[in-house]
Amino acid sequence: MRSYSLFTIVLLCLAILIVDIIAFYWLQSITSLIASSSLVTAIHIAFWVFTVGLICAILTLKIRLDYVNPLSKQRWISSLYGITVSSFIPKLIFSSIISILYVTNYAFSEKASLIIIPLIGLFSGILPFSIIAYGVFKTAYKFKVQHVNLKLDTLPKAFNNFKIVQISDIHIGSFNYRYKILEKAITTINNLEPDLIVFTGDLVNNYAWELEGWDTVFNKLKAKTGKYAILGNHDYGDYSDWDTKEEKQQNAQSIKTFLKNTGFHLLLNDAQIISKSFDHLAIIGVENWGLPPFKQYGDLDKALQNVTNIPFKILLSHDPAHWSEEVCTKTNIALTLSGHTHGMQLGIKIGKKKWSPIQYQLEHWAGLYNEQKQYLYVNRGLGWLGFPGRIGMRPEITCIKLHKE
Repeated sequence: MRSYSLFTIVLLCLAILIVDIIAFYWLQSITSLIASSSLVTAIHIAFWVFTVGLICAILTLKIRLDYVNPLSKQRWISSLYGITVSSFIPKLIFSSIISILYVTNYAFSEKASLIIIPLIGLFSGILPFSIIAYGVFKTAYKFKVQHVNLKLDTLPKAFNNFKIVQISDIHIGSFNYRYKILEKAITTINNLEPDLIVFTGDLVNNYAWELEGWDTVFNKLKAKTGKYAILGNHDYGDYSDWDTKEEKQQNAQSIKTFLKNTGFHLLLNDAQIISKSFDHLAIIGVENWGLPPFKQYGDLDKALQNVTNIPFKILLSHDPAHWSEEVCTKTNIALTLSGHTHGMQLGIKIGKKKWSPIQYQLEHWAGLYNEQKQYLYVNRGLGWLGFPGRIGMRPEITCIKLHKE
């Protein structure tokens, strides 16, 4: 909420008020079917108490944002975000559908329209509310393992059936120190018995203090060959106000130290060679590289310097836009692993078909992509940011098995 001006917040509150006025108008067509006048009055009062309370809470938080401690601020913003979406979207759909039905009620007799249209309108509001509520209270932490099998003719023989587990975009502050929730994901990862665990950025929302107490949980991650990590755009502290540059640098350093202390090899425009028998593969990690307005800290040329003679390369790059711009067809990197998009935390996946509104903005937003013999996998993220839920876009643990073709 800090990133939006007071004028923008006022416009949001005005939009909420206008939609609620329209929704209340049509709500009365439903409450008119209730015989008890006291119940009708109670429903009407509750409706406006909620609306006025939500608007006041949004405005108050915006005005007093500078005086709220960071932890409380994070919780308040997430809560209000969730409540606003859960309220605004169902009411907007309810108002739109019932308005259309009343204007074009040729299918109903005048008597039937007094009952049928309000009930259809009510259902059109309850259904999206239920979906959103399920996304907040259930789907947000209903971790899903996506299994991917890749056949690669350039894969060294010794790495046939090599298993990589990728996690990304944990945004640990959103877990609010509920360690047991993430421990379920850790158990699932360990049960996959990975050869390699890779983390592709956005460990925190903004601050290193979000990591307090989480070292015990992260130390439970086990991989036969090792654990590797890179930073995401949120790990640099670019979205927060800092009193000094040193304070921002210290915040970023604390995040790096946490990853190293929990057994991850942090790759900052660097690479490491993994050997098995007499074969080798390179794990390359670049700092965040994105299209504007995202920063371009990554230096792929620097990261490749020491592994140019290794034929098979795997790149960790947080933002999938990097693959299109600097990796695909411009290098011989076989596999790039990214995150960043969260799949917008909203979408549908049925079999091999997937859809999300984010696809109209980003070409590569979730799942597997390839250009000839080069592959990109975009992880949908393990945590959430902003809206405190996921709708049809479950938090993801990716299990990639490499096969020699």
